[in-house]
Amino acid sequence: MRTLTIPVKGMTCASCVKAVENALRRIDGVTDVSVNFASEKATISVSEDVPLESIVQAVKAEGYDVATLKTEFAVKGMTCAACVAAVERALKGLYGVVGVNVNLASEKASVEYIPTLTGFEEFRKAIKAQGYEAETITEEFTDREKEAREREFRDILRRFRLSAVLSVLILLGSLTGIPVLSERFVLFALATPVQFWAGLRFYRAAWAAARHFSTNMNTLVVVGTSAAYLYSVVATFLPGIFERGGLEAHLYFDTSAVIITLILLGRLLEARAKGRTSEAIRKLIGLQAKTARVERDGREVEVPIGEVVVGDIAVVRPGERIPVDGVVVDGYSSVDESMLTGESMPVEKSVGDQVFGGTINKVGSFKLRATRIGKDTALAQIIRLVEEAQGSKAPIQRLADKVASIFVPTVIGIAAVTFLVWNFLGPEPAFTMALMNFIAVLIIACPCALGLATPTAIMVGTGKGAERGILIRDAEALETAHKIDTVVLDKTGTITKGEPELTDILSTDTTEEESVLQIAASAEKVSEHPIAEAIVRKARDLGLDLVEPDDFKAIPGGGIRARVGVDEVFIGNPSLLAREGIDPAPVSGIVDRLTSEGKTAVLVSVNRELKGVFGISDSLKEGSVEAIAELRAMGIEVVMLTGDNERMASRIAGAVGIERFFAEVLPEGKVDIIERLKAEGKVVAMVGDGINDAPALAEADVGIAIGTGTDIAMEASDITLIKGDLRSVVEAVKLSKLTLRTIKQNLFWAFFYNVIGIPIAAGVLYPFGGPLLNPMFASAAMAFSSVSVVSNSLRLRKKSL
Repeated sequence: MRTLTIPVKGMTCASCVKAVENALRRIDGVTDVSVNFASEKATISVSEDVPLESIVQAVKAEGYDVATLKTEFAVKGMTCAACVAAVERALKGLYGVVGVNVNLASEKASVEYIPTLTGFEEFRKAIKAQGYEAETITEEFTDREKEAREREFRDILRRFRLSAVLSVLILLGSLTGIPVLSERFVLFALATPVQFWAGLRFYRAAWAAARHFSTNMNTLVVVGTSAAYLYSVVATFLPGIFERGGLEAHLYFDTSAVIITLILLGRLLEARAKGRTSEAIRKLIGLQAKTARVERDGREVEVPIGEVVVGDIAVVRPGERIPVDGVVVDGYSSVDESMLTGESMPVEKSVGDQVFGGTINKVGSFKLRATRIGKDTALAQIIRLVEEAQGSKAPIQRLADKVASIFVPTVIGIAAVTFLVWNFLGPEPAFTMALMNFIAVLIIACPCALGLATPTAIMVGTGKGAERGILIRDAEALETAHKIDTVVLDKTGTITKGEPELTDILSTDTTEEESVLQIAASAEKVSEHPIAEAIVRKARDLGLDLVEPDDFKAIPGGGIRARVGVDEVFIGNPSLLAREGIDPAPVSGIVDRLTSEGKTAVLVSVNRELKGVFGISDSLKEGSVEAIAELRAMGIEVVMLTGDNERMASRIAGAVGIERFFAEVLPEGKVDIIERLKAEGKVVAMVGDGINDAPALAEADVGIAIGTGTDIAMEASDITLIKGDLRSVVEAVKLSKLTLRTIKQNLFWAFFYNVIGIPIAAGVLYPFGGPLLNPMFASAAMAFSSVSVVSNSLRLRKKSL
């Protein structure tokens, strides 16, 4: 019997407490339950054999949930898919662990767990018992991964260099008969350091697996090379054993030494290539400022970035990296935000504008008030999101995982059968040929290629996306995106800018259009209405001088009255001016035309005379037309949703080349449309930016949030586009297709290599006049297979989107 404390989410009253208690009491093996509403915890007495899953499911069945935490930590010592399986089994065996994901390429484990039942110390012990090491990852993003990889690379390089030199000497002694070098005892002395010092990492990993009745790639290397080495040791010190049996005491020190050398070379190349798969993360980490210049006690002081607090005023000079996220409170500048958006053009920043840590200030100086620091900054969140995506598993990886779980025992079985067949049925020297083929089968088999095929491509793909301003939540989203055949676009803020823009300036008499705009913008200067802001913004864009208005008054129903100098100005819709006694009939034709184009007509009257008509519309975002055309060229149907009326929706759809649209859609209706499209058998992506888009984003097969939108929309999405540009949707789909193509190529070659290589190593071609495979060539092929898979993934970095 044991007592568990389970945190429960979603309880709002005493009835909830009772429901949870009753649900838990119904579980066989539960003897006592007490649910505390205030602390939101359930204390349960259960027998030892009650599975955690039954407790979690009982709580969920009542409409509540068990609160879990997610942690990520480094796992050192993994070398192949079998190692991953061993670590996953150990962690899943801990009571309190809900979900586990171990990634070979990044050497990290992600664990979802119930914090009241287990924690990192238990994870560390379980992993250590399997022969591996768990290390915490600090909250602040440091490049410890790179340091660890470099240490491992240096260690492998050191062992490889000695192994290579000694192997060359052994080959010379074995093949050329050079005096001294060809002596049996000299060859033994040269081969022993290669076997047990250069090959120590293989023995350690194989022993760790063997202690837990498991096997991995290192088992194959150790069994194969040890067979050749130990046979040669016996032949060196007890040659009479072979001679009494009528056999020649051959030495195979060259075989064992060269195999270890070539496999170390493969590990060396693989370590370098794997390091490059996470280059995007390293670039992002390198963007962090190390120090910040802040105002303290009336003076500027330079402090480490970790000492900046929310509310601090930081000073940023030209050429400096912005230290944290914040709002400009003084000054003006242009900022290079390419690390966030991928766009090379600097963005103008003035008082009130938001700036992001890690971006570069170009020309001016300014002060910012810190709003987000440390792990809350946009850069830190991007790093975390990319890391989580790189650590996730794509559905396509499941087949490789299943094969990898039985791969090594199967190969050992095939090797044993190969030895027996050749020893009893093969030509003379049967034992020698049986031993060589036995070793060749063990050495050529490569579970590493299977284990690396998917995660390396995912790492490179998600990293490339991050560099382009495309943040992918997990590998499943990346995989699903390549199957998209329908993209649903919310109009406002996605296809259009989502803010009014003055598009038409029409003078109704001889007055210059700029003069009409100048006096109207002056009158509207103090108004906060979006249409007023559009008029003022247009005037400023044209460089017009504006004056302060007098007697400004907003008129309910859509307009303003103001005095600009000596002129009395009325601005508003036709009905407002009619109420003021100004006849809008002379411009009714213009008003009708603008309205038919989906624009809002605004009339300008000066001293009770009509002077002009403005057309206001929600203008198209740059790149919308091109993006939609490219999606259609890719065979993807584009659908538009909008709350506008049918006529307005038809105009916008026609302008951007969309054939199918839904007008007058209420926020709650968006989910219904997504469900309808999915019922038609379509794989649907929803693109939106607002809070009211979040349910539809979650319902779609792939939810894509425009990064200029809300945090809620981004939380509900599978992919976030930082640029806020529809062309990024095209890039995201292309990236998915490229990544999936790369994964399929990797898996094909990994399976093909093993399916073809193992039978050849077993000697199936020999009866038909084919060759036998020398174990040294088998080791070179095995090393090449892993390197080729990682290298193929790295090709993604150079692909254009």
